[in-house]
Amino acid sequence: MKQTNIRPEFFELHNGSKAPLPFSEHEYENRLVSLRKTMADRNVSALLLTSMHNISYYSGFLYCSFGRPYACVVTNDSCTTISANIDLSQPWRRCYGENIIYTDWKRDNYWRAVNHVMKSESAVGIEADHLSLHSRAKLDEFVKPGQVKDLAEDIMKLRMIKSAEEIKLIKGGARIADIGGAAIRDAIREGIREIDVAMAGRDAMELAIADAYPHSELRDSWVWFQSGINTDGAHNPVTTRKLKHGDILSLNAFPMISGYYTALERTLFMGHVDEASLKIWEANVQAHELGLSLVKPGVKCSEICAEINELFASLDLLQYRTFGYGHSFGVLSHYYGREAGLEFREDIHAVLEPDMVVSIEPMLTIPEGNSGSGGYREHDILVVTETGADNITGFPYGPESNVIS
Repeated sequence: MKQTNIRPEFFELHNGSKAPLPFSEHEYENRLVSLRKTMADRNVSALLLTSMHNISYYSGFLYCSFGRPYACVVTNDSCTTISANIDLSQPWRRCYGENIIYTDWKRDNYWRAVNHVMKSESAVGIEADHLSLHSRAKLDEFVKPGQVKDLAEDIMKLRMIKSAEEIKLIKGGARIADIGGAAIRDAIREGIREIDVAMAGRDAMELAIADAYPHSELRDSWVWFQSGINTDGAHNPVTTRKLKHGDILSLNAFPMISGYYTALERTLFMGHVDEASLKIWEANVQAHELGLSLVKPGVKCSEICAEINELFASLDLLQYRTFGYGHSFGVLSHYYGREAGLEFREDIHAVLEPDMVVSIEPMLTIPEGNSGSGGYREHDILVVTETGADNITGFPYGPESNVIS
């Protein structure tokens, strides 16, 4: 539909030229072929993707919602992103396939655009873990599908096996995380604020991304640098706390390249590590190395979790574990993504396969007021191979390297 009416419900506009995408056309077509096979197996003729991670994975476009809905509709012969008029043609330039822009002149124009592409298909697939109850009702009202099927878990399983192009990008991200880690380490000194250290790491990573990936969207790279009591949670925000001699420190560098997050996480100490803290740190490093040794094809996630649990239990530290021991990597951020079916936890029994990409990241937190208090965490990324795993994280870990004088 061309923009001929001054107030259309939706329209197409190819403003400018297509931008280089994170992956080749061949890569996106392969993803869609696998997705359409899954749709056929589930007897679904059209699929409504609404999450940031799945729209990015299948189209290359990573949206910025700001309270507006977005979509990628996949049918047997098309892949169409649906975006808000506030973005104009940027979604078309940065997507594989076509794009329809909906306007806000009239309520529910988004759903009119969705229906236009879905063509009132009888069997529709959705991401039930993302589509709200309100949106589910709108789907029934405007598309009127005969059947609605949840394909979220099926799609997640497709994303868990990485292509050669994905692995190459993830390796590039791990290299840049190491650059961020080095900048963070170099910025650490007594009296400096957490935020100042974090900015040094973030700036170094963004400059490295701009150099290595000049056509990517430069956004969302970040650092969580925590000190003292602020290390007790893995996702605690940066503050203006000033570093003191003897502080436990947590270095967390997260470069973002076209929706793909990688991570470097390390425990450090400022100037001196006391005996009690050293004991906890060395135990967590021991668990980290055990986890690294266990990652190989054919092993269940829950089995790796059980072995690390056994080690911590033997050291009387299991009660201080705060979360699972690692997770999958890919289209992921702190506000979208997460392949929950591939994590090292007691309730995850997925079997590791070649070309999966996972982390090992044990964490112990000793509450304030106890000897060795603070949060201890190490994190490496591994690519599962035919016979084992390649560790693609290079930054050193442990007391020999990370007591900062």
